[in-house]
Amino acid sequence: MSEAVREAPKKERPQFRNINIFTDLPAYRFPLASLVSILHRISGFLMFALLPVVLYLLEKSLLSEISFEHFKGIASHPFTKLIILALCWGYFQHFCAGVRHLVMDMHVGLDKDSARKSAASVMVVSLALTALVALKLFGVF
Repeated sequence: MSEAVREAPKKERPQFRNINIFTDLPAYRFPLASLVSILHRISGFLMFALLPVVLYLLEKSLLSEISFEHFKGIASHPFTKLIILALCWGYFQHFCAGVRHLVMDMHVGLDKDSARKSAASVMVVSLALTALVALKLFGVF
C-alpha cells in the first residue's frame, strides 16, 4: 500500500541564518500583516515627528487674516498638497491599523486567514480614504 501512495517531492525552503540586509532581505517576501505592522510604526513615527511642525504652522496661520491668506497660498501649491496627502495617508493608515490591533487584543481574528483579511482591509480602507481626500484636495468635488 505504501508503494501505491506517492509522496510529492518536498520543496527546499530557503534558510536565513546569517542574513545580509542588502542581498537576503530584498528576496524575502513579507506577509501582508507584517507590512501593515511596519507601516503602522512608520506612520506613527512620522505623525509624532511632524506634530511640532504642524502645530507651529497652525499657530502662525491663526495670528491674523494676512498670515492665514499667506498659508492658504502655500497650501494651494501642488507639492504642498502632496505633503498634506501623505500626512493624511499616515493618519488613516495608523488609525485603521490601530483599530485592527485593538480588535486583535480582544482575541478576535488571530488565526492566519482572519489576520490576512484584516490586514488587507486596513490597506483598502486607508487607501480609499486617502483617495477621497486626494479628490477633495485636488478639487474634483
